[in-house]
Amino acid sequence: MNNIEKYKDDLDALVMLGHEMELDLTYRHLKEQGELTDEDGKHADKIRESFEKSYQRWYTESCSVIRQLIPFRYDEFEHLYKGEGRRKDINGHTYTIQDWQNGIRSGRTANGKKVFDDFAGATMRFKTQLSILKSIQSRFTSTLFDIRQLVQADLFDSELGAARELLKHKFVRGAGAIAGVVLERHLAQVMQNHSITTRKTNPSISEFNDLLKNAGVLDTPSWRQIQRLGDIRNLCDHNKEREPTMEETEELISGVEKFTKTLF
Repeated sequence: MNNIEKYKDDLDALVMLGHEMELDLTYRHLKEQGELTDEDGKHADKIRESFEKSYQRWYTESCSVIRQLIPFRYDEFEHLYKGEGRRKDINGHTYTIQDWQNGIRSGRTANGKKVFDDFAGATMRFKTQLSILKSIQSRFTSTLFDIRQLVQADLFDSELGAARELLKHKFVRGAGAIAGVVLERHLAQVMQNHSITTRKTNPSISEFNDLLKNAGVLDTPSWRQIQRLGDIRNLCDHNKEREPTMEETEELISGVEKFTKTLF
């Protein structure tokens, strides 16, 4: 299975899970309104609270897909979950999905009525998130869809496979050099995804790494790991004082493979 097929399968599974959570919310609304049929009630029992149970996993995986395939919608998607950083109060306009997941509910008036409809607020925001995720599906069949990154991901897999084959036959420097090039090109793509620029014509892994950390794309542990991978790459490419070990080069290949799958 190539990367394009994998992305499509993962996306279809996420959309299907999203539909189940949406249906759970719909059934709960119908029940509250006294409009849930006996037949729908049986299905509602099977998926009861799937929104609360599945949302965090769905959100995390959806963020990864959206960041990779439609990065210009990522901030909007995240905002629907988190809302504004600082709020004077929680009301129908500022209420978020995160509030619902954390068990924060609307206050009530003196006569017992909710100040605002928290359930409707969370539902509306989730439906918008699901629509953003679903918008990716049509792009796979659209001539406007830019598959450059997906094709590049396939190429990276192939090149890392070649690096492992070289390492297996003890061509340690060559294997490390290939993995280093893959890491360098992937970091350049991540820079482009986040609209981060550099004045240098040929930035190094270390320079890419620092720019991404300063922009908040990388946390400190990831930055340190990439720095370590860059050091091994330099050992494979330039250092004549000693040979890189098999273990170091395997660490480089595995590390590059990890970041090409998780850093977008």
